[in-house]
Amino acid sequence: MQTLYTLESMGNATPEGYQQGVSILNDKLKRGMDLLVISLSYFQHIAEYVVLHAAQKASKYLPTQEDLNVNTKLAGNTFLKQLTANASYNNYVQEPTVAHAVNNEWVKKLFLQLIDTDAYQSYIESEDRTIAKEKEIFRFVWEKIMLENESFMEYFSEELTGWEDDKEMTIMLMENLFKSNAKVNFNRLISEEKEAYSHELLRTVLEKDEFCKSLIHPKLSNWDTERVALIDLLLLKMGVCELLFFPTIPTKVTINEYIEIAKRYSTPQSGQFVNGVLDNILKDLVKENKINKQERSRKS
Repeated sequence: MQTLYTLESMGNATPEGYQQGVSILNDKLKRGMDLLVISLSYFQHIAEYVVLHAAQKASKYLPTQEDLNVNTKLAGNTFLKQLTANASYNNYVQEPTVAHAVNNEWVKKLFLQLIDTDAYQSYIESEDRTIAKEKEIFRFVWEKIMLENESFMEYFSEELTGWEDDKEMTIMLMENLFKSNAKVNFNRLISEEKEAYSHELLRTVLEKDEFCKSLIHPKLSNWDTERVALIDLLLLKMGVCELLFFPTIPTKVTINEYIEIAKRYSTPQSGQFVNGVLDNILKDLVKENKINKQERSRKS
């Protein structure tokens, strides 16, 4: 969607603009990957700070027993060990866009916020070292300590190029990582299938632009067409293309997906608008017997 929006703003949302669109899409994915690895680097630095924090406590002039027995379990987190043993991750961390992006003051602030939570206390008190549990604490760090920290998010917005535009992409990539494992290839965190789908959808929307408009515009009679958000129109075109030209994507999945995207990226009324228009178009296409869906083939 954002790629199409960029092409529209440049006046190049045409079949001839496809290659430029692919370049924009790939650049966006690269920025998302940069932001993902920077975020993961914060995990790594927070875990490393545990050891420094323990040493600082123990080096007090008159340390208490508690100071001498600071739990450093997080530093040995097995999910993090897999991550830091991953060659593709280590290579990526060395890239100029990533290498110096971690702020040590924020590492300290995030760590001190973390150790004050019940989730952290529960983690260090448990002897469970299963990957699921080891991931769980870093999911907590990501969702509650980093993403919900308004000051930290402001810092990301100010210091990291593309954070506001690509935050959702980064969140999606992080979710994919939590669902898989730290042995993934950071040079290709998005599968070839998903990348091919995104390129094909881009191509189809550009090539079928006039046809999509011919289906969409008659359904806008109850709306002020001059005030329909560009994002909504782009989502409708994408939705129509999925309904007609992507036979393995169920119609219900398509409509629900674009409703959610509209709610997230467009106006408060956009979800209802996209739902109504796509649903009406789908009804017509079904009557005309133009919807041909098939089940995805299952790999044995």
